[in-house]
Amino acid sequence: LYRRVWRGSIVSSFLSPVLFLAAMGVGLGNYVSQNGGSVGGSTGGTAAALGGVSYLVFIAPGLLASTAMQAAAGESTFPIMGGIVWVRSFHGMLTTPIRVLDVLLGKVAYIALRLTLVCSVFFGVMLLFGATHGFQAIFAVPAAVLTGLAFTTPIVAFSATQKDTNGFNALFRFGVIPLFLFSGTFFPIAQLPVFLQPLAVVTPLWHGVDLCRTLALGTADAAGVLIHVAYLGTLTAVGLILAHRAFRRRLER
Repeated sequence: LYRRVWRGSIVSSFLSPVLFLAAMGVGLGNYVSQNGGSVGGSTGGTAAALGGVSYLVFIAPGLLASTAMQAAAGESTFPIMGGIVWVRSFHGMLTTPIRVLDVLLGKVAYIALRLTLVCSVFFGVMLLFGATHGFQAIFAVPAAVLTGLAFTTPIVAFSATQKDTNGFNALFRFGVIPLFLFSGTFFPIAQLPVFLQPLAVVTPLWHGVDLCRTLALGTADAAGVLIHVAYLGTLTAVGLILAHRAFRRRLER
C-alpha cells in the first residue's frame, strides 16, 4: 500500500522540517539572538544557556527527535485500531500460516521504515540549513529512529487494548503535546522550575533530544550515548513484550 503513496509522504516530510526550521529556527532564532539581553540578562548568557550555538542549531536536532516521536505516535495509534477493529486486516493476516508475533514485528518494522524515511528527510533539511556540526551528526538519524521506536512499541501496546479512539485523544493531549513542549526541544530543561527538571530527565523524548543534539553538534561522548541508547532500547524492548501480550489477547480469539 505504501508504495502507492510514498511520493506524497515525501513531500509532506520535506515541507514540515522546512517550515519548522524557517519559522522557529530562523524567524524565532533571530529574535532570540537580537533580544538576548532581555531573555538571559545578556546576550552571552543566552548563548551560554543554548550551549554557545545559535538557536537554529540548538533547536534543529530537538525537532528531529520530536518529529520522530510524533510520527511514531501517528503510526502506532489509529492504524493499529484499524487493523484490529475497523478494517480487521490483522485478523486477515492470521488466516495465513503467520503468527501474531509476525504481524506485530511486521508492523513495527514498517513503522521503523517510515521513521527512517521521515528522519532522513528531516536531516537532509538540517544540512541545507547548516544546522549540523562534525561527522557525528550523521548518527543523529538512527538516534532519532530509536527515539521513535521507544514510543512506538509502548503506544502499540496501548492501542491494542483500546476499543475506541477516546484513549488516543488523551494520549496526544496529555502525553505527546506536553513532551513536545517540555522535554528540551525548544529550550534547555535547566530553564524549567527545579521540581520539574527531574521529571523531564526521565522522559524518553528528553533522552532522544539530548542524544540527537549532542550528535548533531559533534559533542557526544561514549558514556552519554550509551546511557541514552540503553534507556531508549530498554523502553523499546519492554514495549514490544507488552505489545505482544496485548496483540495475543485481542487477536487469538
